[in-house]
Amino acid sequence: MRLLVQSQATGRFLAPSLEDGTPEWVCSLREAGGGVVQDLEAAHQLMADWCDLEDAAQVVDLDRLGTADDY
Repeated sequence: MRLLVQSQATGRFLAPSLEDGTPEWVCSLREAGGGVVQDLEAAHQLMADWCDLEDAAQVVDLDRLGTADDY
């Protein structure tokens, strides 16, 4: 699995900062590449640690995109 955390409110992705590795919201998938996690538990932990309720965060499985199971 390749998972990303995305804000439903803004469309941004949660990914580590290039400066210090602290998660931050970024606009592009290119910037979010370092935010890919391999398991659902890690994605949920990122959401618990770094997301606010207003973010309406969701987990996106990149391997589902473009398949019959696409969102």
